[in-house]
Amino acid sequence: MSRVSYVNGTYRSHAQAVVHIEDRGFQFADGVYEVWGVFDGRLADFDGHMTRLHRSLNELQIAIPMTSAALKRVLDETIRRNRVRNGIVYLQVTRGTAPRDHAFPKDVAPSVVVTAKTIDPAKGEALATKGAAGVTQPDIRWGRCDIKTVGLLANVLAKQAARERGAYECLLVDEMGLVTEGSSTNAWIVDADGKLRTRDTQANILRGVTRTKLLQIIAEEGLELDERPFSVDEAKQARELFVTAASTFVMPLVSLDGTKIGDGKPGPVATRLRAAYLEQADRDAI
Repeated sequence: MSRVSYVNGTYRSHAQAVVHIEDRGFQFADGVYEVWGVFDGRLADFDGHMTRLHRSLNELQIAIPMTSAALKRVLDETIRRNRVRNGIVYLQVTRGTAPRDHAFPKDVAPSVVVTAKTIDPAKGEALATKGAAGVTQPDIRWGRCDIKTVGLLANVLAKQAARERGAYECLLVDEMGLVTEGSSTNAWIVDADGKLRTRDTQANILRGVTRTKLLQIIAEEGLELDERPFSVDEAKQARELFVTAASTFVMPLVSLDGTKIGDGKPGPVATRLRAAYLEQADRDAI
């Protein structure tokens, strides 16, 4: 079956799905995106992603293209047409199409693109059971990483660096030697004292929706949490290291830059939180 995309009001095959050459997403990375996990054909954390989408659009002064209810119908229909039971659905909203000029154009409708694809959950479970490798490199991104913009070149370079070094994820490190987040994830440790730690969102990091959901689960589970940064050395000396995202849920990292984390196996906290997240996300998906 050929994949089907939604582009500005029309469902098209991938081969026919195009935007104008002067779409500002293509010309300037002038747009935002969101990714929802799909559980049994339903959207996980719908409201959380929608809230973040509206915040990102408002921060960039891009008009909200349609109501949340209308957008959900588009997302659901794209999932249905692609027969996705488990996977992701991707939404991109750009400022629209206009003659190339750095300043905002006037009276231009936003461009909206939606795609969906299947992801085999067994592959993610196998990796989570084994544990993945991580690497580090300096964080060279711009100063507004709290906005989920499509301007991801620095993230792409970091992810490519991870792949070239045989790793799953690259943790980004600021000028003080502290981990900000992953190239496409939020980063967490269980430190040497057994306390969960993750960087607070006052820093230049993305306000992860999966991160937010996990904070709720951590509170419900009665686990101790400290929202403050950790260094690369602290990560390497931690009992556990893991990353979170809508497409990876909770993924244990069992090494960092070649240094074994803990006993080199996924730890009990990450394993417990992954199971709790998956159960809750599946239960609450709509």
